[in-house]
Amino acid sequence: MTSLTLYIHFPGTARDALTYYGEIFGGTVQVHTFAEFNRDDGPADAVAHGQLMDGPVTLYAADASADGRPVRCEGLMLSLLGTAAPATMRSWFEALADGGRVVDPLQVRPWGASDGQVVDRYGLHWLVGYEAEATS
Repeated sequence: MTSLTLYIHFPGTARDALTYYGEIFGGTVQVHTFAEFNRDDGPADAVAHGQLMDGPVTLYAADASADGRPVRCEGLMLSLLGTAAPATMRSWFEALADGGRVVDPLQVRPWGASDGQVVDRYGLHWLVGYEAEATS
C-alpha cells in the first residue's frame, strides 16, 4: 500500500457494500470470511477482510466483530475530486445517490468547478467534484 486507504467496519453488510462499490467504480472485489481466518468472534460467513482494488477507488472492509463497532460517518467525507472525467463523476454521483440521500446536489459552483455531496445507502458521506469541462 503506497497511500492512505480506508478500512471500514460495516454492521454485517461488508460483502454487499464492497460489491456495490465495485459495481460503481469498477475494480476487483475480494472477500475472506471469519471461517477462512479461523475467527469465532462473529458469524462464520461474515467478512473478516475484504477489499476493492485495481480500480480508481481502493477500499478495505470487514464486518464488525461481535465486540466491534461499525462505521458511523460524522464529520467525515470521502473525497472524489477530479479522479475521473466529468461524465464518469456524474455517473458515480448518481449511483451513490441511488438508495442514499443527496446532501448537496451536484452543481456548478461560482468558481467554475462542479461538486456535490451524497450519503450512500451504507452511510458513507461522499464529496464528488470536478473542474469545469472544456468547451470547444
